[in-house]
Parts: sequence; C-alpha cells; structure tokens
Amino acid sequence: MTTTQEHTVSDSETTGTRAPWRIGTRGSLLALTQSGHVRDALIAAGQPAELVVVKTPGDLSAEPVAQIGVGVFTSALRDELAAGGIDIAVHSYKDLPTAPDARFTIAAVPPREDPRDALVARDGLVLGELPAGAKVGTSAPRRVAQLAALGLGLDIVPLRGNLDTRLGKVSDGELDAVVVARAGLARIDRLDVVTEALEPVQMLPAPAQGALAVECRSDDHALVAILAGLDDAATRAAVVAERALLAELEAGCTAPVGALAEVVESIDEDGRIFDELSLRGCAAAVDGSDVLRASIVGAPKDADALGRALARELLDLGARELLSDADPAAPTPDFNHSSPMENSR
Repeated sequence: MTTTQEHTVSDSETTGTRAPWRIGTRGSLLALTQSGHVRDALIAAGQPAELVVVKTPGDLSAEPVAQIGVGVFTSALRDELAAGGIDIAVHSYKDLPTAPDARFTIAAVPPREDPRDALVARDGLVLGELPAGAKVGTSAPRRVAQLAALGLGLDIVPLRGNLDTRLGKVSDGELDAVVVARAGLARIDRLDVVTEALEPVQMLPAPAQGALAVECRSDDHALVAILAGLDDAATRAAVVAERALLAELEAGCTAPVGALAEVVESIDEDGRIFDELSLRGCAAAVDGSDVLRASIVGAPKDADALGRALARELLDLGARELLSDADPAAPTPDFNHSSPMENSR
C-alpha cells in the first residue's frame, strides 16, 4: 500500500511528549479537508497529529462506485490501519460497510454537516425549473431512483470523479445539472455553486450522509479514550439509526435506500422538555416507478432498534421486492420518463 506524508506536526510544535498520531486519509481535496478538521481538533486538544495519504482503489478507477464495489474507499484505509501504518482512519461514514469489523472501533462521530443533497445547475436553476430532457448527472442509485420518481422527465446520466470534475461538467455545458452531497461542498467552501438544497420530502439522503467516522484499532484503548472527546452524541444516535435501517434491509451503501434521523426536542404533557429521535426512511425501485416511505419516533438511546423497526415496516410494505430488482453490478441506466410521484405508503 502506497502512503505519502501530507503534513507533520513536530513534537516541539506541540507537547513534545510523543510522536504525532498518524491520520490516514484519501488524497482528494474533500478527504484532506475532512481529515484536516480531525487533525486540527486533536492538536487543539494537545495531541500532536499529522495526515498520511493512502491511495484507494476508488481513486484509481473511473467506474461508478456500484461497479467497483462496496467499501472501495474504505478498505485501503482499514488495511493500513490494521497493518499499523496509520493510527486513525477518517471515513465519510456513508462509505463504510454496515457489517461491523471487530478489529476497529468508531471512536468518534463529530458533529454532522447538513446531510441534504444539493443541486448545482446552469443559470441558477432549481430542480423544478429544469426543462424536460435536461441532463442531470449522478451515479448513486438512490439519487437516480428518487429523481426519476419525481416525474420531471429528466435525462439522468452516470457521473464519477471528484467534486471539481463534477462541477466542471455543468460549467462547461456537458450537463445541465449535477446532484451531490451538500456536506462536501460545505467542507471545501463551495456552497456558492448550490442552486438548491433538496429537501428530504424530495430526496432523502444516504444513510450517514454528511457524517464522518473516526476509526482506530479496537485494542488501542488510550487512543479510543482520546478520540471520544471529538464525539457528538446527537450525530452518533442519528447515524446509528440510519445505518441500522440499512443493515436490517440487508442493503449496501449503493442501494436505492434513503434515511434521515434527527434528535429533536419534544414537550410532554407536564411541560417537561425531552429529546426524541425522529427517523424517516425510503426504499425505491431503481427506475423510480415506486418509492416506499415510512417514519418512526423514539428515544435516542434506542437508535439501533428504531432503525431496525423502521426497516421492518418498509419490508412489510414491499421493500425487499424493490431492492431485489436493483442490481448494483449493472451500469446505472439513463432515465427519461414521466413516472408517477413516489408511493406514499
């Protein structure tokens, strides 16, 4: 595995007590920015840290993620972590497989960026203003399915590459619009290009979208304790619920499944304020012909159980049949049709 040193903080610059923690990251601008936030937070807490760039198969392929495999952006980082080449791996949480790996611990889930998807369109257009036949780029089956379900007659075309590459396809006229995660644009200070943040009623984001997973080896107890200081309890509860839904559906991170959980304040009949976890989820036919939606509310401490209960409700509504028809190994099709609006069951 090839790794390169991106930044080193010397002992004399920090506490002088130990070598820097080595934080593994992909080499893209977005990945470096995300990992840089973790590095900076550790340094602010008195822990020396540096970034180490690890090349992943996803960085070396132009194929859609659904074709090159689940975990394509995370497996190389985990291999390097297991081998001791790095101490910490920073992942976009939505890229992690749902199956746990006993070798590692998600020691911190920092505060989440806005998880919504964002439209970047020519001429400042919002989604409803795009004409029929407009070329909209995305390769995520979840986005493809929900866009198609809106019945706008869009021509949805496959899209890969880093954010600059994707945005460039709009600015050079190759595409009329692209749909990307708003969180990524926020982290690289490019929110100026967003023409519309897509509300969850239009498009539910991917489970854990906008959240980071800060991972280390399970047996590194001292580091687990240090990283716990970066954890945000509300973000962790939301992400646990969303990923539990995905796991219970037995769907991978490229499946046409959306989920969004939020910790919100509620008031009981005695006027006391308490926290609740609100979770919405959907499962879609990849051609957009059907979208099943459901929601649930409960205590944040029951996040995993809530996610699994909502998944079972979606399964009762027919989600297994919809998801079994979605072949993640097949190329993402182009859709140019007027399908009915999503099924509200």
